[in-house]
Amino acid sequence: MNELGFYTLAGQPRSPRDLIAEVHAGEAMGLGSAFISERWNIKEACTLSGAVGATSERLGIATAATNHNTRHPAITASYATTMHRLTGGRFTLGLGRGIEPLFDAFGIPRITSAQIEDFVGLMRRLWKGEAVFGHDGPAGRYPILNLDATFDEDIPIGLTAFGPNSLALAGRLLDMVVLHTFFTDETTTRAVDTVRRAAVEAGRDPSAVRVWSCFATVGDHLPHDAQLKKTVGRLGTYLQGYGDLMVRTNHWDPAVLERFRADEVVQSIPGAIDHVATTDQLEHIATLLPDEWLAPAARGSADACADAVLAQFDLGVDGVIMHGASPDELAPVVEAYRARRPSGRFDGLAANPGA
Repeated sequence: MNELGFYTLAGQPRSPRDLIAEVHAGEAMGLGSAFISERWNIKEACTLSGAVGATSERLGIATAATNHNTRHPAITASYATTMHRLTGGRFTLGLGRGIEPLFDAFGIPRITSAQIEDFVGLMRRLWKGEAVFGHDGPAGRYPILNLDATFDEDIPIGLTAFGPNSLALAGRLLDMVVLHTFFTDETTTRAVDTVRRAAVEAGRDPSAVRVWSCFATVGDHLPHDAQLKKTVGRLGTYLQGYGDLMVRTNHWDPAVLERFRADEVVQSIPGAIDHVATTDQLEHIATLLPDEWLAPAARGSADACADAVLAQFDLGVDGVIMHGASPDELAPVVEAYRARRPSGRFDGLAANPGA
């Protein structure tokens, strides 16, 4: 089922070794791709990518996302080529803009569209064996960049995208785009239209860009505290990090975000809400969030979750990442989905999530 994916090590794992069992379970139940998010703790993307590649035979693999400016471009190009050959072409290098407050705190420059476009051009030249001399562009100044003159690789590149500029960039330049969790149906449709329109305007086949919905999938077979963490906790963490962007993108009421930020319980939580908040704190935060803010998710019974996942495809996406749950947690939903899966609808989709 190459139209379905999951995030390995969703949320805050106890150990990166949990990935091994997740990959085996996901592949066994027929999921198409494993996506890798990067956090600067025990979720370093290059290491995790290699682990997924070495423990799987069929799964597509994508970073969603890593940041182009945290590694030298020659290192990133080498990493992607290594993954490409290790997996027999199952890897997509997925980029993102990063979290601006975190970048500011760490002294890392904020990422621009011009930097991403310049960086993508460098990657594609290096993968074709080209030596780049005297590069001076938005992605940086480099006297020489070179990997191997014999290289002739076609490695997909993707982007996790929020706003119209990022979506349009993906449409005109990239192979894959991953939308954000808790996008409303209207936002998802608008995002897909932006990507497809930008591709056409750039003279590309609009179907050449594979669009993935990142769709929170939290069935009621999970314990109540886990459901809270994967819904209220996850959305609360996003609002902590880039709430203005989420509210603006979904056309939500900014006054609700201001009340959330001003709340004493929210202000008292020393870190990411989905990581450190107690069940009692999550119950309180749930009262601050309108139902419609939590509605863009697969909730309820396994059958209801499967129906919600299928409905995402009617919004124009090519794939659905069932976000926030491990393959074992997704098993009842996947079983229900398989019984509903339209025959022939997804034939021809590659395992590589950017192909």
